[in-house]
Amino acid sequence: MSGRFITLEGGEGVGKSTQIRALATALTARGIDVVTTREPGGSPGAEAIRALLLEGSDDRWTARGEALLFAAARADHVARTIRPALARGAWVLCDRFVDSSRAYQGAGGGLTDTDILTLHRIGSEGLLPDRSFLLALGADEAAKRLSVRDAAGADRMGSKPADYQQRLAARFAEIAAAEPGRWRVIDAGGAPDAVTSAILAELTPWL
Repeated sequence: MSGRFITLEGGEGVGKSTQIRALATALTARGIDVVTTREPGGSPGAEAIRALLLEGSDDRWTARGEALLFAAARADHVARTIRPALARGAWVLCDRFVDSSRAYQGAGGGLTDTDILTLHRIGSEGLLPDRSFLLALGADEAAKRLSVRDAAGADRMGSKPADYQQRLAARFAEIAAAEPGRWRVIDAGGAPDAVTSAILAELTPWL
């Protein structure tokens, strides 16, 4: 069986981590070699950069500096984790990838899509997922989930204001609509097991 690269995307609090775990369990039960990973992070070098990106005040980095750090982390992640796993036939499930940079640094940081994709082409040789899932959540439910998470201490990305989160959701929707061959939009407002089932249904042709 050939390797597949699957990413889960969306704003803060949509349940990506929960779905990655559930998908890994379901695919492993089908005899598939599964690698779960995340961004920023996923390799020793990328994890070191993750600490720089997610800690500190909201204005710790400029938008361009932040984009460069994400691109550097992703380059290491792709070279040391993602490509080797795909080469041996594993399915890679990744919590965020370059589309998060397109949304966060694009909608929120003022960089163009061309800027971000150019960095991606240089750092990661333009690797794109076979399938990307956008976990979509209504603004009210997203705010409710974030308020719960904020009580536990949010990182730099999760602590951004509500208007930023709304711009972020709109940008993700634009990216998904522009590439319907790669993207599937999943309603993340239901029960977690229902969301998992919806994602698996979209992967059925490959199973």
